Amino acid sequence: MKKNISRNIFNLAKLLWPLNRSLSGIDTVKTLSILKKNNKHLKIKKINSGKKVFDWVVPEEWQIKNAWIKDDNQKKIVDFKKNNLSVVGYSAPVNKIIDLKNLKKKLHSLPNQPNAVPYVTSYYNKDWGFCISDNKKKKLKKKNYHVFIDSKFKKGHLHYGELLLKGKSKKEIFLSTYICHPSMANNELSGPCLTIFLSKWIASIKNRYYTYRIIFIPETIGSIFYISKNLKNLKKNMQAGFVITCVGDERAYSFLPSRKGNTLSDQVSKHVLKWNTKNYKKYTWLDRGSDERQYCWPGIDLPVTSVMRSKYGVYPEYHTSLDKLGDVVTQKGLAESYSLYQKIILSLEKNYKYVSNTLCEPFLSKRDLYSNISIKNNNINSKTILDILSYCDGKHSILDISDLLNMPSEIIYQNIENLIKLKLIKKKYLR
Repeated sequence: MKKNISRNIFNLAKLLWPLNRSLSGIDTVKTLSILKKNNKHLKIKKINSGKKVFDWVVPEEWQIKNAWIKDDNQKKIVDFKKNNLSVVGYSAPVNKIIDLKNLKKKLHSLPNQPNAVPYVTSYYNKDWGFCISDNKKKKLKKKNYHVFIDSKFKKGHLHYGELLLKGKSKKEIFLSTYICHPSMANNELSGPCLTIFLSKWIASIKNRYYTYRIIFIPETIGSIFYISKNLKNLKKNMQAGFVITCVGDERAYSFLPSRKGNTLSDQVSKHVLKWNTKNYKKYTWLDRGSDERQYCWPGIDLPVTSVMRSKYGVYPEYHTSLDKLGDVVTQKGLAESYSLYQKIILSLEKNYKYVSNTLCEPFLSKRDLYSNISIKNNNINSKTILDILSYCDGKHSILDISDLLNMPSEIIYQNIENLIKLKLIKKKYLR
């Protein structure tokens, strides 16, 4: 089953790979439409460009048809149709002849990664430029070059996707991922591709307690708009939230906490990582860089964290043409991250609080939970049961008890289920 899921996630990423996603535009809409085919309940919504949201303004819609640089022999040095990273995102149109000196002012490359084409944008300042490998840049000769970008801006829309999977409670778990980067595998496609399949699995959970709010947005401006529109509900109902990004490689897991650092999201993330991974990397709020910046901003204060594999900005292929499917992102990496997020969701769904039905310790022997003969080290499991019961005071959740006893929540939950059958405890409420 996991192989099928990972293959499906990977194949979806392959399908979305060629599209030139940005903050807005035709290919971003196409991306949402393809995601919708994988979960028909996804609703595609739009925002008018020019709309003021807090301290920001939704930019104009950017459309690009073609772009290239030709030398004086009409040979293409750079070709947007072969690599959509080769044009600075939101480049203004240009069509002129320039010399090498002036061309280099408009070329972006990475001397430390000479074979990589960097990903560069200019969302809020109308300019133009090209991205090129440093090796290719060094080979350019002193001659004239024809630069051409067929793009335009218009008063259009910024599109995003939203899923609302209702549970027994109005309390919500929030998942956010972004759809605004062109052909990069880990930093872009791993997030939305994993999340859309995770949404299908969440929908299949019977009798789920939480309502799940899942959004697919352009980074930064999308989260700012979404907060501005939904802040009252988010502050009232969100119990835990996660930015899902960079989840496709096979390197060590990474954890980025919320600004407060002590939310339910922080607790469940650290718990699942502790018991299901080896030596995950712990970052601080000061290492933030994605939409958690907006969700956790003072006055917003939403409980949002991020569980990743290689953190954005850290792994060497980040924001370059080296961030490829099959090289950086693999089916195995996607499968492991998918499984980890399933564990996070299930841990939240099972995270009830319980109340003891007895005053003082229950008599375990008559329930075959304690040996009738008291010998040293003969009742270790009974001690665990009594430790669990000692925290069934209606104040400690399963995650709390797991942390206090330094045990996986799965073991705590198995014991809890048995104690409920024996009518020694009763469920009180979810955190």
